Amino acid sequence: MGFMSTRPLEIAQLVFRYPNAGAPAVDRLEMTVEPGEIVGLLGPNGAGKTTTLQAVLGLLQPASGTVRVFGHSPLSDRTHVLPRINFASVDVDLPSNLAARECLRIVAGLYGVRDAARQIDALIAQFELGSLQRHLVGSLSAGEHMRLKLCKALLTSPELLILDEPTLNLDPYMAQKVRELLKSIQRQRGMSILHTSHNMQEVETFCDRIVFLHHGKKLAEGTPRDILARFQSHSLDELFIRVAVSGELFQVR
Repeated sequence: MGFMSTRPLEIAQLVFRYPNAGAPAVDRLEMTVEPGEIVGLLGPNGAGKTTTLQAVLGLLQPASGTVRVFGHSPLSDRTHVLPRINFASVDVDLPSNLAARECLRIVAGLYGVRDAARQIDALIAQFELGSLQRHLVGSLSAGEHMRLKLCKALLTSPELLILDEPTLNLDPYMAQKVRELLKSIQRQRGMSILHTSHNMQEVETFCDRIVFLHHGKKLAEGTPRDILARFQSHSLDELFIRVAVSGELFQVR
């Protein structure tokens, strides 16, 4: 038996094509997430970010290439992968007919979370949902619903947390609080995070490393500071616009 990687995520030559689409949605993507690292996956709409996340979660069968989560395939080794990961997405909702706390209690039962009531209490307090825990999920605002989804994702103590636009529906105060909370929890647990966002200021301060995608291809990779220096850009916002307009990055030598 070969060496089993302990990397939270390894993607090698990943290709995925949607039926009747011309170019691949993801085109020979290579990337990793190291233990305890926060990696931002960036790119305009249609760049391949969501497809990549779905492949990591084992929801898509690639045309070719491999995805390994802690050395296992999320497609064929789900019993090894799923207990070690969780996700929160702006596009994936929790059951609307359950009370917020009941939703977390069910998740805790499914994952066998120990001391679940105490952990639920702590997360509800951290994400300022105490007055809403008896409310139906369907009655929550978009921002409240997102905070509940983050509680759900963190409740299972994932080693790899996948975040898709986690602050999109939050007001500036709560967005900043959530970023600080996530960073604090990530440091305490040594958790790895794969993060997508169109908020470039958030990415610049939150992520250790970023991967720029466009039309499924990786255009650039590095720390936010290195990327800005390499392409002589004042901000990731400026760089993002350059990618969206031209589809290219021109490295200044």
